[in-house]
Amino acid sequence: MLTATTLTTTTAATAAATTVTTAAAGVTAEVDGGPTVRLSKEEAGKGGSITVTGRGWRPRALLTLLICGQNMIGGTNSCANGDGRAVTTDAQGAFHKSLPVAEPPKPCPCVVHVSTVTGAAAAVDAAFQVAGHPVAPLPKESTGGRLTVLSPPRLTGSSGLLTWFGAPPQRELTVTIGNLGPTPAKDPVFHVGTSHGVFAPQWEERQWRGTVPAGKRAEVRLPVELAAGAHGDYLIALKYGGKVLAEQPWGVGRPWGVTLFWVLLCLVIPMVVFRVGMAIVNRVRPRRTGAGGGVGRGRGARAAGGSAALPWFTADSAPSATASPSATASPSSTPTERPTSKGSA
Repeated sequence: MLTATTLTTTTAATAAATTVTTAAAGVTAEVDGGPTVRLSKEEAGKGGSITVTGRGWRPRALLTLLICGQNMIGGTNSCANGDGRAVTTDAQGAFHKSLPVAEPPKPCPCVVHVSTVTGAAAAVDAAFQVAGHPVAPLPKESTGGRLTVLSPPRLTGSSGLLTWFGAPPQRELTVTIGNLGPTPAKDPVFHVGTSHGVFAPQWEERQWRGTVPAGKRAEVRLPVELAAGAHGDYLIALKYGGKVLAEQPWGVGRPWGVTLFWVLLCLVIPMVVFRVGMAIVNRVRPRRTGAGGGVGRGRGARAAGGSAALPWFTADSAPSATASPSATASPSSTPTERPTSKGSA
């Protein structure tokens, strides 16, 4: 059970986690025990530039630098994403980057938002004034309870075999929510955003069925699904009442089954085309018959069937197969009988 006093203390600690100090040389923002961000100017107009310096970040980490309106309570949708910059920290976790001043889509109060792209989530917001940009009060908190995150979010679940072949990766975003408001939050509607690289997140509504009483906590599980074939480093964000409550990185493996399928397809299709082409060639080419083939068949017939009549002999005058070789070779040596005429002796 979580008392209202405990939740109030937690909120106060969270609010005090980011400290912003204004000095003559600029603005410095830091997270207690974490990274720091320093701006060379506290105010500049569109078309100008400021220098952002950071320390205490994770070594060799990829960071994004954005100018956001409304204190970024609406997530990166309130930031000038097209004019943002990316920077990689050095071996000591420090960086130094020039950032062009652009007008965000939301009115000020504005901040320079520095956050990690991959790995463990970390972010720092430094107050900054865009000269000439409209200023408007922050939106009021929605009724139905004031929810806050009490523990780091986590993604549960695993990918199946179909994901290896390009099916949409799916997980469950699990987070412990506490209600700081005086009224219970019944069936709260959250927004789950997925972003890839430096692109703005795509938000989808997720309604959680249940009630978080005032001063109590509850574990919330919300489904998360990416597009088919998605792979790489993604960032999952949870938003409620226009405020981003938590962010969790998600590294999605490449669907190697799709790659294997295309490799096999590139091998099978040429083979099939070759076989079909050879079959067509065998059908359409003319069949050649020559004298050599007939002679060959004749010789084969004589070998199989013995003797055969030669074309220059008639059936009556063909030499006998039983004639002796000497008789056949020397027809003159064989006496010839002449027919006697009738009445002769």
